[in-house]
Amino acid sequence: MNEVMVGIVGMVVLLLLFLTGIELGFAMAIVGFIGFAYLKGLSPAFSVASSDFFDVFSSYSLTVIPLFVFMGQIAFNAGIAKKLYDAAHKFVGHIPGGLGIATIIGATLFKAICGSSGATSATFASVAVPEMDRYNYSKSLSTGTVASVGTLGVLIPPSVVLIIFGLITEQSIGQLFLAGVIPGLLLALFFIGIVLGWARIDPTVGPASPRSSWGERIRSLPEVIWPIVIFFVVIGGLMKGLFTPTEAGSIGTFAVIVLVLLKRKLSFENYIKSVSESLLTACMVLMLIAGSTVMGHFLAVTKIPMLAADWIVNLPLHSSLVMVLIMLLYLIGGSFIDDLAFMVLATPIIFPAAMKLGYDPIWFGIMVAICMMIGAIIPPVAINVFIVKNITKVPFNIIYKGAYPYLIALVVGTALLFVFPQIALWLPSLYSR
Repeated sequence: MNEVMVGIVGMVVLLLLFLTGIELGFAMAIVGFIGFAYLKGLSPAFSVASSDFFDVFSSYSLTVIPLFVFMGQIAFNAGIAKKLYDAAHKFVGHIPGGLGIATIIGATLFKAICGSSGATSATFASVAVPEMDRYNYSKSLSTGTVASVGTLGVLIPPSVVLIIFGLITEQSIGQLFLAGVIPGLLLALFFIGIVLGWARIDPTVGPASPRSSWGERIRSLPEVIWPIVIFFVVIGGLMKGLFTPTEAGSIGTFAVIVLVLLKRKLSFENYIKSVSESLLTACMVLMLIAGSTVMGHFLAVTKIPMLAADWIVNLPLHSSLVMVLIMLLYLIGGSFIDDLAFMVLATPIIFPAAMKLGYDPIWFGIMVAICMMIGAIIPPVAINVFIVKNITKVPFNIIYKGAYPYLIALVVGTALLFVFPQIALWLPSLYSR
């Protein structure tokens, strides 16, 4: 077999291994090693694999991942999300659908210090759904909202997804963070519009709660201000070049720990739990990157990425239509494989084609991130829906029914970003001047 056929066989074997239940990071490492050994020999394969694993697990730049994950886990286990939700509740709870809006506002603020989509959905499933139940909110609205708002963390920095995309494609993490801010906030506004429209069409799905006094509202503001301050210190310092992404993660994590200790919100047990959960997540992500690096060297030998890029570029279609097909590929692939895993697998192959088509790499990263947002709430592998179902015990069909209206916002947001790339690129261009 020639190199291309070996590569195709390797990709098929990779998918078969994934269907057996093996973690994709291990599957990519196995297939990449065997494929490289078949084409170049066993000794070079051992040399490449050992070098790749050492480089990934000893990389200073990759320490940004466990740091930002740890920052989010500390915030999650210290109950910061509940305070943010309570503050938002006091300001908008009296509006029809107000608790749903409070969930979106609280989650958006929480994302400023938590880069995990799943952690956000889990947190607000525990915090917001019981409160909405108390005011007789529709189960579909409450659970659908909680499942959907978790996706905002894919765009709003510090996003682990954007960090990984930046590392894979060698793009500036700071530029990606800036590019995600406006689209993320725009989608949050669209989500609020969905709740307002839903409650207006059917007032019974989201009854208004009692109006809070201005005194209560003002007293709740300190709980909102500190996460915002930490966000601007971390992201602002990163953008100004005061510190690297890894240093930004260190400073952010330290600031969150100091905040929760001063407020006596973090027990030693929860601290240990945060460390444990962060290590599990970080090791999973780092193994994905290590496996994809080995697989990438195998694919580079087969020349499949270059051939795929040339084939895509030479399709007799307009470049915009080709990009739509690429986005559909991410959506379909992420529907059968975990979205993050599929991004790590597909991006080294697809990214060169997107660059040859003339698209901005930062914009492309945001488009991929939105595809992952959609993938997190559509079947069959809808991780946020699974998380909400496990916590609330609400049937899948009810959660999906509540999440589908938010797909309208995501589709509209994607279309706007496609037609007006400056929505994502304006802030990075402003910074680069």
